[in-house]
Amino acid sequence: MIFAEDQLSDDKFLCGRLRLWQPVKGYRAATDPVLLAAACPAKPGESVLDLGCGAGAATLCLGHRVPGLALAGLELQPAYADLARRNAERNGIVLEVHEGDLNHMPRPLRRDFDHVIANPPYYHAKGSPSPVAARAQAMQVDTPLSDWVVAATRRLRPGGWLTLICGTDGLPEVLSALDPKLGSAAVLPLAPREGRPALRVIVQARKGGRAPFRLLAPFVIHAGAAHDGDRESYTPAANAVLRDGADLLAPFR
Repeated sequence: MIFAEDQLSDDKFLCGRLRLWQPVKGYRAATDPVLLAAACPAKPGESVLDLGCGAGAATLCLGHRVPGLALAGLELQPAYADLARRNAERNGIVLEVHEGDLNHMPRPLRRDFDHVIANPPYYHAKGSPSPVAARAQAMQVDTPLSDWVVAATRRLRPGGWLTLICGTDGLPEVLSALDPKLGSAAVLPLAPREGRPALRVIVQARKGGRAPFRLLAPFVIHAGAAHDGDRESYTPAANAVLRDGADLLAPFR
């Protein structure tokens, strides 16, 4: 099964620099994959694997920001894998997409990568599922977060980087899974507004890294104390990342 044209919307990312087809009903990428892509420290000529690539939002945002990458994606749901291929072709970005489970990695992806990125489902499996099965599968925890970290570690070359975004409640599990092969870990809290608790975090770690753990200053997404009308109200820093494709972690490197 693949998505028909009348089941898709045509959405702008990076202020229209990237155009992606997404299902009208189902999992739809928002800010998380853009932030994930902006945090990955990939350089031209390096290789990147996106675990659970969906329709390709994170990978293609990264491919737009850093030309010359060798991009690959793994996606469990065939309809989304097909959509990722179509979106890559549409935007003129080369992306190798394979269908499969991260615990049973397709043979073509059993190789070393310079970077692995991941945006795992982080809504608890015991919560109320979406009535759209594909969206529920994409957003609700089925495979433990530790399995995502283990799968990423296997695919990283020595010195390679894992960059992952998840809910704050998943952070203890992710950090526990890093040991012993991933080190030099850093955590960036993502706060919706100044003074509000972070709801999501970006975790980055290096295979074989030995640097001390770092807890970075929160990245604030929206300006103001509360929602102010029908507008985005991003902070200047968030606007630079979400609209212009700026490097999210550049101030901390």
